[in-house]
Amino acid sequence: MEMYDEEKSNDDVQEQSLADKFLKLFSELEECTEEGQKQKILELNKLIDEMNNEEFRYVFTKELFNKIDQMIEEDKLTMGNAILLLKHMGYCNALLNIKYFGFLYSSLKRRFREMIDDEEKKKEKRNEKLLTELCECYLLLNIGASSQLISVCVPCLLKAALKKDENEEAQKEVEMALLALSCIFSHYKIEKDLYLNEIKEIIQHHQGHRNLSRLAYQSAWSFLVFRYCKGFSSEIVIVNELHFIRDATKELEELSKSVDWKKKKEEMGETERKAMDIISRWIRSIYYYLKSCHLWNEEYVGLISRIVDVLRASRDNHSEIGEECIQSFEAAAENRAVKLDALLKSGAIDAALEEIPKSTLNERMTSEILRFFHLISMRFKGKGEVKTTEEERKELKRKIFKKMEEEGFEDIIISFYEKFRYIFANHNVFINL
Repeated sequence: MEMYDEEKSNDDVQEQSLADKFLKLFSELEECTEEGQKQKILELNKLIDEMNNEEFRYVFTKELFNKIDQMIEEDKLTMGNAILLLKHMGYCNALLNIKYFGFLYSSLKRRFREMIDDEEKKKEKRNEKLLTELCECYLLLNIGASSQLISVCVPCLLKAALKKDENEEAQKEVEMALLALSCIFSHYKIEKDLYLNEIKEIIQHHQGHRNLSRLAYQSAWSFLVFRYCKGFSSEIVIVNELHFIRDATKELEELSKSVDWKKKKEEMGETERKAMDIISRWIRSIYYYLKSCHLWNEEYVGLISRIVDVLRASRDNHSEIGEECIQSFEAAAENRAVKLDALLKSGAIDAALEEIPKSTLNERMTSEILRFFHLISMRFKGKGEVKTTEEERKELKRKIFKKMEEEGFEDIIISFYEKFRYIFANHNVFINL
């Protein structure tokens, strides 16, 4: 494992202390009884809740997962207790959208893959609860899975997610199953429209009964949008039957109200931190939708307006969410099915212009904003807007150019010329309206 430098700041020392505390407690598991292990794992799970991305990557290495595998092999850790730890680890990993590869290259991954295959082959004698938990761990911790394994995990997890019991424990299981499903992205090969009816039923039942947690509901949408948005027939279901744009707009608005954006994330309570994580997940789903969609209606303006609100609210203390907001504007600007007029009416162009002077110390944010305007520029250089006359196109171009002029876009470019010249050269950005 990577070692910490003695010269690091106080914050880094605290991070080291948390990581070391976890590893020390983990090392004591081998000496415990099964019940003692369970109690220590509950303590470990509390430590996981406090970790940030860097601490997560530091602790959950290939070596740690190999150690868990070895302990299972030598009967020093029960499978039930291993799953208790791994499910919580996977839950936090998926919620925080952490990218790490410890599990991917571990012997524990091979063990879980073989166990899933073996359990699936048992058919009517299979242990459904065990199979569900194995699938959850595998998808929540793994960056990539074979099509064969996906074909086992998806129906298993959808079956768990379709449960209508409203008690807290059952709904937690539903949330975990849907969160695991949301980790399956579009490049996984699943037959077109397969499982569409099941996820549609889950979303419609919630719309009528409000039975899912906010995270579970967002996860259901993530699975649906990532899987089916590129198909025109399924997009009609997403927009016209299930009302994705309406619900995404409403969820963003309600979640944003539950967050004190003036606080840094580490200063927030658990409820606020979770709300922020769900907001981030919604914006990533919306990004993918805006990038892939074919349909258009006026609800887009309201949806993008809510993202503008999040961008402005997150400006001071949560730049990572701000970057995701700008990326969603880019997706809209790049997709000719989305009218550029929506970016003007929603305030997206104003918000992006406001960000430029504030983001000059953040190269990534600046490059995202400049790319946004580059994409608008390319739209005007193309064949024009969908269902837009040449006269309307010219008028829209005039309005956008005037807005940029009013906000001093050209003056900003000149005043930060050296930095922008570097960004233009290194991020392939060119602005010419």
